[in-house]
Amino acid sequence: MMDNPTNKDVYSAARLSVAPMMDWTDRHCRYLHRQLSRRVLLYTEMVTAPALVRGGALHLLDFSAQEHPVALQLGGSDPRELAQAAQLGAQAGYAEINLNVGCPSDRVQSGTFGAVLMKSPGLVAECCAAMREVVDVPVTVKCRIGVDDQNPAVILPEFIARVGATGVDRLTIHARMAWLQGLSPKENRDIPPLNYPLVQDMKGLFPALHLSVNGGIETLEQASEFLDAGLDGVMIGRAAYHQPAQILCAADRVIFGETGPDTTAEGAARAMLEYIEAHLAAGGRLNQVTRHMLGLFAGRPGARAWRRTLSEGAPRPGAGPELIEAALAEIDGAASVKAGASA
Repeated sequence: MMDNPTNKDVYSAARLSVAPMMDWTDRHCRYLHRQLSRRVLLYTEMVTAPALVRGGALHLLDFSAQEHPVALQLGGSDPRELAQAAQLGAQAGYAEINLNVGCPSDRVQSGTFGAVLMKSPGLVAECCAAMREVVDVPVTVKCRIGVDDQNPAVILPEFIARVGATGVDRLTIHARMAWLQGLSPKENRDIPPLNYPLVQDMKGLFPALHLSVNGGIETLEQASEFLDAGLDGVMIGRAAYHQPAQILCAADRVIFGETGPDTTAEGAARAMLEYIEAHLAAGGRLNQVTRHMLGLFAGRPGARAWRRTLSEGAPRPGAGPELIEAALAEIDGAASVKAGASA
């Protein structure tokens, strides 16, 4: 983790990032992910500019400095309002401000932001320019390759050029179209085919820009292949959430070249105990934290018992850190059984 990361630190961290995901990447999730990797760039859930500027919902900006490097993702389409929201985010201590031009949900479309903005590259450029004018931290964009009946090979270069002309020099491209009519947000994450070659082509067209690829990436090996092929960064979403240890424990070594030992799921779980105690003391509930920990031991003996112990116990009144210890005992017991069976 970094205290007050510099812009250079954030660009380095963007070599591997965990995608902003609504209802998932809240501050508790990010704190857990930071126990697994010191280096990866973390993103907030999308926060709408109107909620901050008009609604005064500044609590949505709360985060722990121990999460750094961490970026704030904003949703909106009004340049002046986004500039105000970006200022609030920078003042709160976020190391980057990211504009959402990729979310396909109906609610987001009705607010004229998210993926529908792929149809308005000029407006996106205005928004980026307005934000860059008022903050010193990097302003970045996360987008799709296109929406609906657009031709990605035609519109994506134009989009990147317009945004890049504002001084934005880092974009993350979800390598799928978004179909705004006829597909749900969930279906938009799976059904439109992935077009990785197009994203790689964009790096050839815009060599000076820092371009990251997102969509369908499930392993560090895949991430390394994209980096070896010349892309500047890789963003992983659902795999990093559902199997966080499998993605993040070795990330600092595999992606960032660090020589220290990999982190472990057990170490991360125990590192969360003090955090959980503080959260409970502040009036929080255990399951607000543990819901993000269910996949910590995915693929390992005892994983099912770990999930069951947390899922059943965490919502109960009075549940505390001892539940984590009980769930870890299930993992230890399963490991002992496996070791005995193979002896």
